[in-house]
Amino acid sequence: MTVDSTEDDLVAREALIRYDFSARTDIRMINLSENATYLVHDPTTGRDGILRVHREGYHPVRSIESELMWLDALRRDAGVETPISVRARDGARVITVHRESRQRHAVLFEKIGGIEPDEDAVCATDFKTLGALTARLHRHARTWRRPRQFHRFSWDWDHTLGKQPRWGRWQDGIGIGIGELSHLSEVATLIGQRLRAYGASADRFGLVHADLRLANLLVDDGHINVIDFDDSGFSWYLYDFGSAVSFIEDDPRLPEWRSAWIAGYRDVATLTSEEEQMLDTFVMLRRFMLVAWMGSHSHAREVQEKGSDYTAGTCELGERYLSSSGASI
Repeated sequence: MTVDSTEDDLVAREALIRYDFSARTDIRMINLSENATYLVHDPTTGRDGILRVHREGYHPVRSIESELMWLDALRRDAGVETPISVRARDGARVITVHRESRQRHAVLFEKIGGIEPDEDAVCATDFKTLGALTARLHRHARTWRRPRQFHRFSWDWDHTLGKQPRWGRWQDGIGIGIGELSHLSEVATLIGQRLRAYGASADRFGLVHADLRLANLLVDDGHINVIDFDDSGFSWYLYDFGSAVSFIEDDPRLPEWRSAWIAGYRDVATLTSEEEQMLDTFVMLRRFMLVAWMGSHSHAREVQEKGSDYTAGTCELGERYLSSSGASI
């Protein structure tokens, strides 16, 4: 995926006009991944905000509006603190900026206080909190009567490691040679076998955040805001654990963090022993997806930091996964 941050800036500037920000408004890009996210400050009015400029073609307007519906419902029904969207001058929550023959969508959110947990000081308590939050989202998703017009994509087998992988083919990841391809193909086959045996019944497969990790929590004076629902969609509920340990799957502290996450989850909702035994399969599923994602996101910070070492680490985890017949990594 090629990224043109200059175009993102132009789209952001044009979008802010629709929200009645002044020409003096300052924008600063704070994240560039699937989308470009900006911190916005208007010195004329004192208004602040967070503007998300969507990657072209990733979500249609209907899907973005559906994401905002879930954010509203979580705040209202489950007491989960989520970003609050701001309506444009015409009342729209999702606006479209036309660039020649192309369309880019954007959403403005109220500015949220807080900082994400320090990656260098992560402890089991953080993962217990994350597990409890995850269970609250799952509990809500299982009982929420979604509006008829609600639409989000799926992270099922076909759209993760199957025929239509949304983040690209893992086989095209960085550092995939003949040896890696042969070895990881065996691992992928075992992941698929275990997922098929586990099944996708309604109690196991539903609406999930799909990127619920510590980096997407903002902690502010005891309040925890859950952010970045852009990847939310339908998948196995326990896929959220695979997401929780993204890029740290081979950390030696993972067993401790895993236990803490489980304890936090069970404080809120049921997690059976069968489900617990599937957690490492979802870690491997997510790991393969990130190998694919890194292959097409050369601009991302994680790619710059990890590169082909991430694929090599995936091979090591895969060896342990195969040796245990998928029971552990």
